[in-house]
Amino acid sequence: MKVTIDREQMENVEWQELPAATAGKRVEKRRLLITTDNFLPRWDGISRFLSEIIPRLKETYDITIIAPDYGFITIEGVEVVKIPLSVHSYGDYTPARFEYKRIAHFVRRADIVFNQALGPIGMCAILAAKRLRRPVVSYIHSVEWELVPKAMASLGPLRGLMLPISKWFVAFFYNRCSALITPSENIAELFSWQRIKTPKRVAHLGVDTVKFAPGDRKRARESLNLPADAFIVGYHGRIGYEKNLITLLRGFRRLRVKNKMLIIVGDGVPAIKSKLTRFNDVIITGSTNHVTPWLHAMDVYVQPSFTETTSLTVLEAMACGLPVVSSKVGFIKYYIMDGKNGTFFDNGDPHDLCVRLTQLHDDRVHRVSLGLEARKTVVEQFDWERTAERIKEILDSV
Repeated sequence: MKVTIDREQMENVEWQELPAATAGKRVEKRRLLITTDNFLPRWDGISRFLSEIIPRLKETYDITIIAPDYGFITIEGVEVVKIPLSVHSYGDYTPARFEYKRIAHFVRRADIVFNQALGPIGMCAILAAKRLRRPVVSYIHSVEWELVPKAMASLGPLRGLMLPISKWFVAFFYNRCSALITPSENIAELFSWQRIKTPKRVAHLGVDTVKFAPGDRKRARESLNLPADAFIVGYHGRIGYEKNLITLLRGFRRLRVKNKMLIIVGDGVPAIKSKLTRFNDVIITGSTNHVTPWLHAMDVYVQPSFTETTSLTVLEAMACGLPVVSSKVGFIKYYIMDGKNGTFFDNGDPHDLCVRLTQLHDDRVHRVSLGLEARKTVVEQFDWERTAERIKEILDSV
């Protein structure tokens, strides 16, 4: 699969006249090494984050990216270094190999390392940066000690050991960073409680509110071959154990509505997919980077996950004017105000989810009101330009 990033915003860069003292001289950019264990063409939250942030950083920094080799990708003006994949997979995720020497070579060349996760690439990058005395800043995309035990449900009884191991592992590596960037204040506090003493700075995520905007539901359903009169419940994201999609399925199955449909926009663990596809009114679309038509076709968006930080997918659904029913996790519980711009359910209780969905099905006026307020929240509070400027400020401060 070939993926090329050519963001529209790069065509609209506002160029500023250089001061007289530097006019005509080449201004050297700082060398920024971005290390990530998730990247395009594998779409997930980190990939989408980087696809928005990289175009906004590359005018300030000379960027090199080290990422797993999930397929061919080119980014204009950016060097992309691919690390071969391991022969082992975990759920729906195949990590890169450990190639410390190769990663250390690029760390040595860098002025700043901007790390995205704690897989083989991230671990090698942090250790190399510490040894070579390069500042390393990590963006916190997930709470690993919540994510790992849930994601490795297939381990059975051994899964219980993953919680203390994950906490030790996270503290070991993040305490060797120069700074951590968290997507919210409560996530920063959560990491401090785990004895992670590294300075923490907050940079909220953003949303492209032009791309993710309310659309024509009737036209979207026609284009996707979906029934015009169905009550459509939707989800967008990875199909993983930690995403709790079986509770979503059970809540949906209890819904006493004659014409209903559940749409899962994403791909992932085959064992979960097989349970979802046993029913004729459940559709799994597979991975796509054209999610907006599917969002436009939905009546309600559900986020059932056991663990999240901010959840870009929830913000994107809200930006499209969808009422969201979410589990009360991460930063979501601070930007969703129950009953005003969304609603919460107990993610261990499919009956509670069914009750929330029934209320929204029966009260179209309330549904529309929640969607309007959801869109307003995202437009006012979540902007990629502000996110990028805040990240630049933090990177420059180290």
